[in-house]
Amino acid sequence: MVEESESKSHFGTIIGAVFAILIITMLLTMTLVAANKQTYYSAYVSSGDDERAILGQVTDMRNTLGEEEGYEIANTMSTPMLVNDWKDPHRTLLVIADPEKPIDETEADSIFRFVTERGGKVVVAADNTNANRLAAKFGVTYLGDPLLDKFQTWRTYTDDGSSGAENWEQVWALASIREDVNNDNWAGGGFKPPGCTQTQIDNGEVDGCRMPVMFKSPTAMRWESVATDNVEHPDYLPRFVRTLAMASDTACVDRVGSNGCDDPRNPNSNLSLVLRIDYPHIEVNDLRRLAGEDGSTYGSLEVTGSIVFISDPEPLSNRFWDADRASETDVRQTCDTELIACWQRQLSGDSAWRGNEFYFAALIYDMMEFDNEMLPYSIRLQFSEFRIVFDESRHVTGMLSNPFIETMSTIVLLTSDSFLKWLIVLNLLLLLLVSIMVVPEKENWRHVFDLTRFRERPNKIDPESYQQRMREALMTKIRLFYDLTRDEMAQKTPAETQSMIGDPRLVELAYSQQRTYSPEEKRQLLQTIRRWGKK
Repeated sequence: MVEESESKSHFGTIIGAVFAILIITMLLTMTLVAANKQTYYSAYVSSGDDERAILGQVTDMRNTLGEEEGYEIANTMSTPMLVNDWKDPHRTLLVIADPEKPIDETEADSIFRFVTERGGKVVVAADNTNANRLAAKFGVTYLGDPLLDKFQTWRTYTDDGSSGAENWEQVWALASIREDVNNDNWAGGGFKPPGCTQTQIDNGEVDGCRMPVMFKSPTAMRWESVATDNVEHPDYLPRFVRTLAMASDTACVDRVGSNGCDDPRNPNSNLSLVLRIDYPHIEVNDLRRLAGEDGSTYGSLEVTGSIVFISDPEPLSNRFWDADRASETDVRQTCDTELIACWQRQLSGDSAWRGNEFYFAALIYDMMEFDNEMLPYSIRLQFSEFRIVFDESRHVTGMLSNPFIETMSTIVLLTSDSFLKWLIVLNLLLLLLVSIMVVPEKENWRHVFDLTRFRERPNKIDPESYQQRMREALMTKIRLFYDLTRDEMAQKTPAETQSMIGDPRLVELAYSQQRTYSPEEKRQLLQTIRRWGKK
């Protein structure tokens, strides 16, 4: 009895040790396969082998919005398909910066519903076509090729004050927060809209001002009306499309690689850099001061779903987020006023560029529900009641790490609870361990090739089933000859089928249940079936 107890204890020790080794091995493997993967535009990668890797992240954006502004910061590493399951989606903004792999149709549908049905907020920044499935849901298209803009070009400067070479892919734009820059007041004549001041932003008075925004090798976007825009139906909410930033009239998208805008094949009109689409009057539930009519603590309110498309992820990156850091790469806050291509010539009042942080922080604030009077002050006055989620699932994974990423994505689809996620992982490892232990070892064997037995079938066919097999072969040949599906063949009446067969002997084979055939008759019928349908 004592020996049996010791044996069980020893077995349990072995199981525990193997289980611990599996966990450690899994974690080490995931770390090693991802160690050399260089990721850009991540909100959580704060180090790199070179300055370019550090400047190519969005950690400054995360720090500004989280630590300074006070938003609740989160991330999704599996898939944005779960956006509609998040807590209070109408107070949540999803940031998709530089999707390195295409957004698939299921994800695009989920994000579309997130905006148009749940009042969610989304920012998509891309300079390729990987976001076009999502953009197409809103009538937007990323052109994908680089934009060339001769008259909205910024230059870098060296320490001695000399300017660098002119690069038409280094583009600046004057961006608004709410107003369409193509409206009559701004698009005509010599009117100079004022630059937004901090006071205007703090007071939400941003209807008539613009701010400079820096881009690096952007593409351009176009938008068009969707089928529901002109349909008056309660199921189709009206939407408002605004172009917040545009390329100049002389700009083009270099589709043919000519490095110029003279080629007629290069698109050169209606080139948007920032687009905003709002869906107002979406009814959702949220915690309110007054209880709902059913006695619950939740009540309905109207919110606005918003999505912003940006033609370049660089404006969100560390390089352009803060003006001080940008100056380290020779990007100035002011431009040479002797140059025609200067944003300061287009603005009145406050015209200095103070980093893209100044613009995008104000844009995100305006997209959120801070001005929604149906929300209680306990929510509207607290930045922590609003969430910003960075999509980290858009980065390309290595061949070795991809199975781990896909496994975790599948688990997250099952549950978003952290405890349950790791419980599922541990259960999978335990099942793997048990399967390894219970599978018996295969007995020693060798293959013997015996020429004297090559005609013998492994499983002989029952002679009594020959007739049924002949009947099935006949009906299959008829169905294929007349190009019918199984369902179409089953719908044929006996008279129609007999007419299709034609041969009386084969009709008898197909429909007679009492007739039996000798071996010789079966051979003749097989030959008849083979010849059937041939001239």
